[in-house]
Amino acid sequence: MLNEFKTFIVRGNVMDMAVGIIMGVAFTAIVTSLVADMINPFISLFLGGIDFSSLKISLGSGEDAAAFAYGNFINAVIKFVIVAWVVFLMVKGVNHMRVMATPKKDLAPEPAAEAPKGPTQEELLIEIRDALRARA
Repeated sequence: MLNEFKTFIVRGNVMDMAVGIIMGVAFTAIVTSLVADMINPFISLFLGGIDFSSLKISLGSGEDAAAFAYGNFINAVIKFVIVAWVVFLMVKGVNHMRVMATPKKDLAPEPAAEAPKGPTQEELLIEIRDALRARA
């Protein structure tokens, strides 16, 4: 069972997935910082200094009351759109590299196969002559 586990771990696609998850976590931290530190202040500049993370509807009275924090949802949507855009660009780039890496077939059209040539005039006349001689 231990050998099966080693084989599973060493297999290429598992390692690729692990690297992808690690990079995804690191990228999430970058996107979180981008949204919180750069995009939200820029947007709030046009919206009169509104900080999305502080937007909420209180569902009760007092400090400990539950709140419907829709501002955090707005931040999450912004993060999602940024991550989706970057993933789209990455997939598009990988697909482009894959197309560039595949060998291209000759783009010139293949020459059409020549139609079989029929008998020449002399060959037809010889056939007719031989046919007439055979009848006689």
